[in-house]
Amino acid sequence: MKRAIRKSGDLTALGAMSGTSLDGVDAAVVLTDGHRITDVGPTQYRRYTDAEQTVLRAALGQWSGPDVDAAAAVVDQAHLTLLASFEGIDLVGFHGQTLAHAPRDRGTLQVGNGAVLAYALDRPVVWDFRTADIELGGEGAPLAPFFHFACAKYIGATEPLAFLNLGGVGNLTYVDPSFDRPEQPGALLAFDTGPANAPVNDLMQRRLGQPFDADGETARSGTVQEGALERFLAEPYFSRMPPKSLDRNDFSKMVELVSALSDADAAATLTAVCAAGVAEGMQHCPAPPARVLVTGGGRHNPVLMQMLSVSLDCAVGPVEDVGLDGDMLEAQAFAFLAVRVARGLPTSCPGTTGVRAAVGGGTVSWPDATDIAV
Repeated sequence: MKRAIRKSGDLTALGAMSGTSLDGVDAAVVLTDGHRITDVGPTQYRRYTDAEQTVLRAALGQWSGPDVDAAAAVVDQAHLTLLASFEGIDLVGFHGQTLAHAPRDRGTLQVGNGAVLAYALDRPVVWDFRTADIELGGEGAPLAPFFHFACAKYIGATEPLAFLNLGGVGNLTYVDPSFDRPEQPGALLAFDTGPANAPVNDLMQRRLGQPFDADGETARSGTVQEGALERFLAEPYFSRMPPKSLDRNDFSKMVELVSALSDADAAATLTAVCAAGVAEGMQHCPAPPARVLVTGGGRHNPVLMQMLSVSLDCAVGPVEDVGLDGDMLEAQAFAFLAVRVARGLPTSCPGTTGVRAAVGGGTVSWPDATDIAV
């Protein structure tokens, strides 16, 4: 028999995120009523093995078939292994692994089965967060902005600020904390800025057998090739008004663009590509933010952070500067969004995804295998 989720008060939610960098699964606990963050709890990380990453990479850009099925199995098992170690959880927010994202064409695909997790964990699981947004004309991404709005309130921000997530793709959330609710017009603007770590990671893997440019050491010894940078900024994506979103592989040819360059020059150029995309995107903000708080793996790259500091006309620093956890912010976001879905609150709005009206969407799977589309 289905067990009810309390309709008021704080819930202990566990969120899980497997990003486009394909490094592993983040899991984090948030205590929230779906409006405010009361507290944050334990976090854990499970790295994908080399073999698992190979399976996931083989399925990128595909919509169906044996490679997708194999990737889904990896995602389910990795999440089960990690999430089963948490106790005292009211519900789980499960994002799954994005393999393909084409909101104006075929939609979006996140593999992983929330019903399987609900049965195995004996907890309700909220998943398939993006479909309802796309069906109502939205991009289906980014979805973290409503959580970013709650974070701005949590840290006591009084001036507009921006959250910049640098994973495989870069995305920016402009937050005006003077508003009461995230769905109010003007409270949020969010969009993908362009490629972030994905091209550099792919370059390092192909050329040097390394998963990423640790501490930006390869890029630091190289020179940015301005011609390649100009060709990148000429892409039509950057002339589009937000909201807008990208698939991880939309700029995969960037690696080919630097194929004639040395390892160091190629890494420097692709790192500069990320910073340039962010600088272009900042021009869409309705007003200059007081600061940019950087989350995701890109904040660990001092070369990239320096490029951002030079390119942007405001203070730039990691979210740790205000007491947040940049490695777990997205996992925390899906814990927060799970509570909003369970309580019928919107999770996206015109300013974040371009959806026609504020919408809350997802599927709640129960341990008894009864799914409810919300």
